Amino acid sequence: MRLNPLIPNARADIDLIRALIRCDTTSSRSNLALIDFVRMWLKDHGVEHVIVVGDAAGAKANLFATLPAANGDTANGVLLSGHTDVVPVAGQAWSLDPFDPVVRAGRLYGRGACDMKGFIGVALGLVPLLSRRPLREPLHLAFSFDEEVGCLGLPLLLAELAERGIRPRGCVVGEPTDMRPVVAHKGNNGYRCCVRGHAAHSSLAPHGVNAIEYAAQLICRIREIADTLRRDGPFDDAFAVPYATAQTGLISGGNALNTVPGQCEFQFEYRNLPGDDPEHLYELVARFARERLEPQMRAVAAGARIDFEKIGTTVALDVDEEAAITRLVRALCDDTAVRKVAYGTEAGLFARAGVPTVICGPGSIDDAHKADESVALDQLDACADFIVRLANTISL
Repeated sequence: MRLNPLIPNARADIDLIRALIRCDTTSSRSNLALIDFVRMWLKDHGVEHVIVVGDAAGAKANLFATLPAANGDTANGVLLSGHTDVVPVAGQAWSLDPFDPVVRAGRLYGRGACDMKGFIGVALGLVPLLSRRPLREPLHLAFSFDEEVGCLGLPLLLAELAERGIRPRGCVVGEPTDMRPVVAHKGNNGYRCCVRGHAAHSSLAPHGVNAIEYAAQLICRIREIADTLRRDGPFDDAFAVPYATAQTGLISGGNALNTVPGQCEFQFEYRNLPGDDPEHLYELVARFARERLEPQMRAVAAGARIDFEKIGTTVALDVDEEAAITRLVRALCDDTAVRKVAYGTEAGLFARAGVPTVICGPGSIDDAHKADESVALDQLDACADFIVRLANTISL
């Protein structure tokens, strides 16, 4: 990408990105230190239109900032969005301190460098330049919490924006795509299932309701449904895995070998194609539990039951190719290829809220979520150039 002559030598602010990485915003921790840092950065550079929307516990927050149009408008415009939380480093073999970022051989290393503090830092680093530009329409920044654990923070921010009458005409979510537009991703629906059986001494096994064994039947049912989806579709060959998938990822239960386990809990997920019913798998599994398993369980113990809880949702995305933001991002990237990915983002939530959204950001998803996470410096500079040229399209 060539640099735009209106703002020569636009480059990523690596020191600012490193400062963001030093804030440990693992999803299990608070992100308020980072939000306070960003708020002060914006204030120091004259950005007054800042909205902070926190969670009920007061431990985490989203931040929404606006560079207003020259006529004072703050309600329309274009939005750049990223999530502040990162995945855990526990159990990973890092060769360096994940929260003390370093630059080596043209790459920035640290947790979140790729996913996605690189993008956030690039956008923030350009604020001093962009805030001095007369804009035809506003440019917004949105930084959310808890994307990595089910997109829990962004719905709170979207509700606040709707109440204030703020709806950008387009959004770019800066997840790592090697600065190439991604136009679709699958949805991801996570569930917790708790099988509540009836404990008994194992010598009296028929008097108990073995929660693990009933959980196993449910897990096998999930696998059967997954096999059917793999065999019969529906299919979309633009995805690397061209069908919906389902799997069980966590399970726990029982307390002793000589005890019929009274409880077993497991978590499962369903990654649906855009346009599919996101509750399809859950409805089949829940029906199997109600109609087949619970009658058998209650024949032994009347209080036995199976409970389900939805624990996270990533809304599927299917971009409107005719939307202005889609055409703009494709033009800026000089890229018309159709890319669809299996991983999820917050883009689907924006689209569902009526904000057309494209995914485009620095780095590769192959470098995210693993030990020694990193992003190439030239990718960060390409992102800076992209944002500057995007801003030029909405400048007077």
